[in-house]
Amino acid sequence: MSQSLDRQKAKPHLAEEWVGKIYTFLCILFLITTIFSIVYFVASKGLSTFIVNHVNVIDLLTGLKWLPDGEPALFGALPFIFGSFSTSILAACLAAPLGFCAAVFMVEISPKFGRKYLQPVIELLAGIPSVVYGFVGLSVIVPFFRDVFPGQGIGIAAGALVLSIMILPTITTIATDALAALPKGLKEGSYALGSTRWQTIYRIVLPTTLPALMTGIVLGIARAFGEALAVQMVIGNAPHIPRSLFESASTLTSAITLSMGNTAMGSLANNALWSLALILMLMTFVFVFIVRFLEGRSKL
Repeated sequence: MSQSLDRQKAKPHLAEEWVGKIYTFLCILFLITTIFSIVYFVASKGLSTFIVNHVNVIDLLTGLKWLPDGEPALFGALPFIFGSFSTSILAACLAAPLGFCAAVFMVEISPKFGRKYLQPVIELLAGIPSVVYGFVGLSVIVPFFRDVFPGQGIGIAAGALVLSIMILPTITTIATDALAALPKGLKEGSYALGSTRWQTIYRIVLPTTLPALMTGIVLGIARAFGEALAVQMVIGNAPHIPRSLFESASTLTSAITLSMGNTAMGSLANNALWSLALILMLMTFVFVFIVRFLEGRSKL
């Protein structure tokens, strides 16, 4: 009698378990289908430039002139690739030290004050729309550069400074989580051997969490690499390789957003823009692989 009652009680739980499994499987299937659909769509459109329109891949990647309406049409994407990499890497170089120092302060030096006041402020930066960053950059950073440095103020320096503020929450949050996850035994052992707090930080804490810190930098570069609106407002959008940080430049995202609405679907210029989107997607995959590699080398 008791066994039959136990079986009756177990049936609803089995039904709920199957419902949960089916729901989870459908969600995973939807995500996989969506990802493969996006990759297929962007790849098919981007490769049309080389397969249908017979544009040389080397000319696209190394060309210096972007004249889609010229005779003949020229599609040199190197200025856009250079602009994207230069602004993203420079932004990471500016944001990484600030993010690491903020993380060390919040975890190792003043955890109560840092977690209560500093961390919410930094996380608040992640919720600000990119157009606000672009407007602040256009209203504050560009006039400052115009008054202090030669040029009009717009260029790679302005774009990198805006991007550094945008990616600061990403780098800081990942660095904070990595430092907080560090086993206390490592630090206690260092203190037991007579090390000071700063010696423990730069000889034990930072080297041990270095892969996680590098992961934050790579994710920040990936975030900056795909940003469009904020950079577009302050970089100048000139399709050439600048000779200084205070000259106008352009990025892959800026070129796509500014020109995609002015081209006809299936035309050579439209396919070339999809090729730029394909380059962006491939670079995103590269960043993901780098992050996975760094996670595999983590010492924690």
